[in-house]
Amino acid sequence: MIFEILAVGLIISAVLALFLDEVIYSVAALAGTFFFTAFLYVENGALYAAIFQIAVGVGTLAILFLSGEMLGDKPKMQTSPIRVGALVGAGAVLSLPAIFLSVSGSTGTTSGLDFGDALWNVRGLDVVLQALVILTVALGIAIVLYEKKKKGGQ
Repeated sequence: MIFEILAVGLIISAVLALFLDEVIYSVAALAGTFFFTAFLYVENGALYAAIFQIAVGVGTLAILFLSGEMLGDKPKMQTSPIRVGALVGAGAVLSLPAIFLSVSGSTGTTSGLDFGDALWNVRGLDVVLQALVILTVALGIAIVLYEKKKKGGQ
């Protein structure tokens, strides 16, 4: 049952992160996505992967919060509660397959590897590519901030 709750929370927070209009709320929803992913790693016995996910998530969120405040446009109108409710409902509908078609919560796989070993040994390239994408986003934001400061100083 805990896996289904985590999956629903993960999908709803991901939908909110994608579709909320205000940057700060979207980044806060992304924080939920990072932490639900880390909790899924812990539940599957991959503690080091969860620690890595939290560390990468905290760094990414700090960069996105700062850049969102400095570079984001301030919306003139408030986000309606109906829109937020519709987004949560859409996330809940998208998570229905995770609830009703869930895979067993066992940590073993058919190849004899447990989840942690499979994550770090078999999918190591994915983890490296995720870190590379986050580094690219951080460098892009740093360049934009540098150019903004350079134009503001002249």
